[in-house]
Amino acid sequence: MQQDIHDDKILILDFGSQVTQLIARRIRELNVYCEVHPCDIDESFIKKFAPKGIILSGGPESVYEENTLKAPPIIFNMSIPILGICYGMQTMAKQLGGEVVSSNNREFGYSELYEYSTNLFSDIKDGIKNNKPFIQVWMSHGDKVIKIPNDFEIIATTESCPIAAMADIKRNFYGVQFHPEITHTKQGLKIFKNFVVSICKCKQSWTMPNYAELEIERIRNLVGNEKVILALSGGVDSTVAGVLIEKAIGKNLSCIFVDTGLLRYNEAQQIMQNYKQNLGLDIIKIDAKETFYKELSGITDPEEKRKIIGRIFIEIFQHEASKIKDAKWLAQGTIYPDIIESAGSKTQKSHNIKSHHNVGGLPQSLHLKLLEPLRELFKDEVRNLGLNLGIPKSLIYRHPFPGPGLAVRILGEIKPQFVELLQKADNIFIDELIQNNYYDKVSQAFCVFLPIKSVGVMGDGRTYDYVIALRAVETNDFMSANVANLPYDFITKIANRIINEVRGINRVVYDISGKPPATIEWE
Repeated sequence: MQQDIHDDKILILDFGSQVTQLIARRIRELNVYCEVHPCDIDESFIKKFAPKGIILSGGPESVYEENTLKAPPIIFNMSIPILGICYGMQTMAKQLGGEVVSSNNREFGYSELYEYSTNLFSDIKDGIKNNKPFIQVWMSHGDKVIKIPNDFEIIATTESCPIAAMADIKRNFYGVQFHPEITHTKQGLKIFKNFVVSICKCKQSWTMPNYAELEIERIRNLVGNEKVILALSGGVDSTVAGVLIEKAIGKNLSCIFVDTGLLRYNEAQQIMQNYKQNLGLDIIKIDAKETFYKELSGITDPEEKRKIIGRIFIEIFQHEASKIKDAKWLAQGTIYPDIIESAGSKTQKSHNIKSHHNVGGLPQSLHLKLLEPLRELFKDEVRNLGLNLGIPKSLIYRHPFPGPGLAVRILGEIKPQFVELLQKADNIFIDELIQNNYYDKVSQAFCVFLPIKSVGVMGDGRTYDYVIALRAVETNDFMSANVANLPYDFITKIANRIINEVRGINRVVYDISGKPPATIEWE
């Protein structure tokens, strides 16, 4: 019998950091399974989860404040390794008898770690300065540990932080004031490997071929001969979920594709060809363009548009799903970041920038059981799984597309005319990116329709037409992003094509905003 790839796993306790997901992504990169849970999770769950090691994330609070977040006391008595990061280090120090205070010298950004020791930093060096080796790390803290607990020792320093890392070697408790999960800490993955593989003794068995094999067998045993309905959008997540489930139960899977009229150029036709003919999925297409256009008429607020689209989608899907007799399951392409972001906890203190569009949960009136085969996976893992399942790379590596579709790329009211103009302009942009070998070099690219008119000149005549904005970004995780540095001549070529070929557009601009302060999408 094949070993369960969940046997060796790491538990990450979240204290509210904006980058906790990055910790999990780094651990998964090491082919070790991990899960993120709120720091206030029940102690009974921690025992049942039985991790080989625990990581305490960073967070926005101060450990010396009243009613501040703490690590569950049980973890310090489980005889397993613990790694505290930033706030995680500070709460470990405070809870075990150390002292933490507000620092006069805050550190935000690049720093150099000196006098580092122990197996946590084994075989790591970025350079030498004044005959001393150092590691480049990324700091982000306003508090500092000034007294370490008994049995701990200082294992690293920076110029402004005398206790940049600490350890209780006997119990395998480690704390670091910097953030190894951020890519700016160049040796961060190596530090995690030292902790997870060398210290926690986790086997690196979390691989997509193993996952695919085990998940197909799990779905087959769970569903049996019962029928499953999947809402297929054409995005990466629902595509991989559909193919995975089809390999497990074959024709007992029925896919419903709702054409909202807010898709990319010719996308509805492409979906039917790719999924029905090329991938062999049983798919039902519902043309609901007029319904969505009618409901969105006169609506300008982006959040209201998202809610209307979600509501109408559920109503249409529910109506069509009720026609499939003997269906017992509803499948969704939910992935792990969706689970993390929706987890209810007192650690969830970040601001809601915009709501995420999804199926909207399981409609109770359908009386269906929920099947989410990707709920343990990050986006990059979903893509790797898709490739292992034989899905063409062109489908797996398409740029992300928002759930509400072009509704959040058209500022203000949605009109069929605006949708058509945006589809044509966006198609030109994507076509040029592909033809000039830039598509795979940028993380996401698209056009935005601006409902404003500007004066232009075409031939000898005056025009007064709409504006298109080009948006292209580079990012590793979509939590932050830089503007893609596309050549000026290339951008000019795209602008000329759009203005010449899309009647109704006479001006093209290029969005040079990073994230933050802007979001990647405009709405």
